[in-house]
Amino acid sequence: MSRAAAAVPEPPAVAPATPAAPVVAAPVPPEAYLAPGYQVVEHLNRSRALDVYDVWSEARDCRCVAKTPRPDRLDHRNTCERLEQEGRLLARFTHPHIVRAYEVLHDPRPIVVLETLTGHTLGYVVARRRRRLALADIAFLGMHLCSAIHYLHGNDILHLDLKPSNVASDGGRAKVLDLSLARRPGATRQGAGTRHYMAPEQARGEDVSAATDVWGIGATLYEATTGLRPFASFEGNRYEQLERAAGRVREHRRVPLAFDRLIAGCLDPLPAGRPSVEELAEALDELADVGA
Repeated sequence: MSRAAAAVPEPPAVAPATPAAPVVAAPVPPEAYLAPGYQVVEHLNRSRALDVYDVWSEARDCRCVAKTPRPDRLDHRNTCERLEQEGRLLARFTHPHIVRAYEVLHDPRPIVVLETLTGHTLGYVVARRRRRLALADIAFLGMHLCSAIHYLHGNDILHLDLKPSNVASDGGRAKVLDLSLARRPGATRQGAGTRHYMAPEQARGEDVSAATDVWGIGATLYEATTGLRPFASFEGNRYEQLERAAGRVREHRRVPLAFDRLIAGCLDPLPAGRPSVEELAEALDELADVGA
């Protein structure tokens, strides 16, 4: 081989093409029917698993909310089973602080039909409100959450995913949303919940109990009070709540010491160190009177 030939550079390596993300079919358009008797008014939201629609119910002559798996999730067994379980629970339970389900449809796709609420989620309010909520309002919010969770626990059900985006306002009342992770007390799989709000026992995959939902109420009220999540940063499979205690509310906002201690108690790493739902409701009732 000549020197000239040896000096010819090799052609550049061609990097393998990155697989294109799967294309998900567009939501059902307005005026089309999601199911017989349910005409789409507007597509409201698309999550990793579900589509949420504003629909007109011909039978009820009113607007409702319909949740259904995304087109690419219709064959995903876990997604469909969790949605149908949520619908069955919400249709069975009747409580002023829990969103009501009207029915669960299975054809042509799994659909849970819910009542329409008039207000925003707490997550939306916290993110967009310039001033923090008044302490009395936060105490009343907590009492509403305690009322709903007390009712669920009386039916041997834990919510296990309490967070600001799962609490909505309706005519001055807080309503708990989304029972897709709800289950009976006992062993659970590791990391079943929302990372920023799950209790340490959820992160570890240990037994869950009523105290797990008390943690969820505490994390929700912490964010409603400060505008911050008690645990906000995660790396890989690490859970910040397994490595440190939550910061105190008084580090971010001037509140009564009793309220600061109450939220810290809800976020105690040990379930036995947290107040019961009844004790929490009673303490919040006293704080509501102080803050009124």
